[in-house]
Amino acid sequence: MAPKFGTSGLRGLVTELNDDLVADYTRAFLSACPHGGALHLGRDLRPSSPDIAKAVIRTALAEGVPVIDCGALPTPALALSSLAAGQAAIMVTGSHIPADRNGLKFYVPTGEITKQDEQAIQANLGRNSAVLTAKYTKDSAAGAAYITRYVSGFGPRALAGLRIGVYQHSSVARDLMVDVVQSLGGEVVPLARSDSFIPVDTEALDPNTQALLAGWCHEHRLNAVISTDGDADRPMLADETGRIVPGDVLGALTARTLGAQCLCTPISSNSMIHQMPDFSEIHLTRIGSPYVIAAMEAALADTPEVPVAGYEANGGFLLGFEAQGPAGPLAPLMTRDCLLPILAPLAAANKMGQGLAHLVASLPPRFTAADRISGIEANVSQAFLTELTASAAARKAFFGDTETDLDTTDGLRVTFSNGEMVHIRPSGNAPECRCYAEADQADRAMHLVKLHLEKLSAELT
Repeated sequence: MAPKFGTSGLRGLVTELNDDLVADYTRAFLSACPHGGALHLGRDLRPSSPDIAKAVIRTALAEGVPVIDCGALPTPALALSSLAAGQAAIMVTGSHIPADRNGLKFYVPTGEITKQDEQAIQANLGRNSAVLTAKYTKDSAAGAAYITRYVSGFGPRALAGLRIGVYQHSSVARDLMVDVVQSLGGEVVPLARSDSFIPVDTEALDPNTQALLAGWCHEHRLNAVISTDGDADRPMLADETGRIVPGDVLGALTARTLGAQCLCTPISSNSMIHQMPDFSEIHLTRIGSPYVIAAMEAALADTPEVPVAGYEANGGFLLGFEAQGPAGPLAPLMTRDCLLPILAPLAAANKMGQGLAHLVASLPPRFTAADRISGIEANVSQAFLTELTASAAARKAFFGDTETDLDTTDGLRVTFSNGEMVHIRPSGNAPECRCYAEADQADRAMHLVKLHLEKLSAELT
C-alpha cells in the first residue's frame, strides 16, 4: 500500500518508506508545524525502524532543527518527554501491523498532530532540501521519566502480593514493564521474549495467543498477564484466568478509578458507560486518537474544570486532567498511553483485595468483540458499506435482523431490535476490514463478529 495518513500517523510498506519519502515527510512536518526549537525522536523494535530513524535525523539536522534521539522507547514515553520540553517529536513505528510495514507518528509541542496538521504536512510535501546543520544529542532519560511518573503516582506497594506475567514478545516496552511492576511491589514472570518482530494486535488477539495466556496463568499461578502492542500505546491485560479484559473496559475502569466525570471515546467503544453513574458527560467520536483529543479539547474549552478522560476501544488511554493516584498526582497526558489503563485497574482490584476478574464483573453486563479480514483495501470495503448505508433492503439481506438504529459516525454501526450491535468499517492503518459487535453475553458478541466476518469475506474476497 502507498504510504498514507491513517488514524495513527503515516503508514506504508517498508519498501515504499524509502529515504527520499521519509525525508520529504520530515521536511514537510518541520515546515508546516511548530517544533519548539528541537525534534525528539523515538522508534520501536522493527528491523526497519533504525534506518528510517536515521533518515529522519539526517533531514532534521539539514533543516537546522536539533535532534534529541531517545532511542527505542514507548510512544507515550517519547510524547511525555517532548511535551515536557515543549518541542516536537517523531516516533518511527508501525504499531501493531506486520513487520513489512512501518510508519511515522508526529507530535507538535502541545501533543499529537490534528487532522488539520495532516493536511498542512501534505500541502508542504515536495519542498527542496536544506543544507543547514544542527546539534544531535542522545537522551536515555525519557524512558526513566516515564517509569517515574507511575511509581510516584501509584507508590511502591500498589501491586504488592501480585504475580504479574509480562508477555514481552517484541514490544518496545518489554523491559520497562518489568521495571514498573517491580517498582510497584509486584513479582514479575517474564514470558515469550522474541528476537523477531511479532505484530501483536491487542484489540484482536488470535486464538493461539489467548490459549497461551490461559496456560501461563495456570502454570505460573499468575494474578494477571500484561503486554502492549509494538510501540506500547495500546495495553493488553488478562485477568487471573487468562481472559483478556477488552480495552474499552480497561478505559472505563481507569476513568472511574481516577475520578473522571467526562468521557470522550469512539463510537466503537462498549456502551455500558451509559449505564454507569460515574460519568455525567459522554462524547462519542470517530475512531482515532485525533478525534478523541479534539472532543476532549472541546469539552475542556467549554468547562475547563471538568475532569475529562478519553480512551479508544484498543485501550489507549488519554488523561486530560491532573488525577490523584494512590500515592501522588498524575499530570495530564493527552496521548494514547498503555501503562495507566494497566496499572489503575490492577491497583484498584489489589486495594480491594479481589481479583481483576471480580472487578470487571462489577460492571454493567455488556460485552464487545472485534476482529478483521486482512488483505482488503479500504476502497473495496468502503464501496460495500456505501451500498449498505444507502439501502435498507441491502442491510436486511446482509444482516438478516430488524434494525432500530443506524450510525454512520465512522463506517456503519447497526443496532437491532434485540439491542445487539454490529459495526463495520475499513481500517485506517492497514488493508483490513474491521468488524465489531456488542451483546449482553460475551459468547454472543464473539458469534456476531465471526458470523459477519464470514459474510464480509463472501462479499469482499
